[in-house]
Amino acid sequence: MFFASIDWILIIKLMMMKKILLCFILQLLFSSCSIDNAPNPSYRTEVMPIESVEIPEHFVYGESYEIQVTYNRPSSCYQFFDFIYDINENVRTVVVVNIIYDNASCVQGTESVAANFEFPVNDTETYVFKFYQGEDENGVDQYYLVEVPVVYGRSGSSNSQIK
Repeated sequence: MFFASIDWILIIKLMMMKKILLCFILQLLFSSCSIDNAPNPSYRTEVMPIESVEIPEHFVYGESYEIQVTYNRPSSCYQFFDFIYDINENVRTVVVVNIIYDNASCVQGTESVAANFEFPVNDTETYVFKFYQGEDENGVDQYYLVEVPVVYGRSGSSNSQIK
């Protein structure tokens, strides 16, 4: 009987210790992971003028092609983020978007950067690509236009660099 009472006392002490430990861990978790303590990232996005394009002279219906654009970034704070890709019938407008980190230590200097996107040919009509090249002195968007005809069957597809 003496041993039975010791077991219950030990079990009660262990349960209390578990509760205390659990409360301590929860308090530590909630106090150390406060969103208020996290630094605010300072960044913004900016569209970048496209300098050159590598695109086939023609597409084969049903095939898929990688199209490469090249643009200049003024510092290492500029990082490729995404493309704005607008579709209007067979016209494709392509714009490069960079994310710019404002509070980072950056290496200044212009660097040429290439970015690619995959283009599936799902239509038989000629595609017209409008590659964003910046604004003119009046603030009007300028585009480099490329017409790419679509052919049937496999023919020797040659890539041409367009500048």
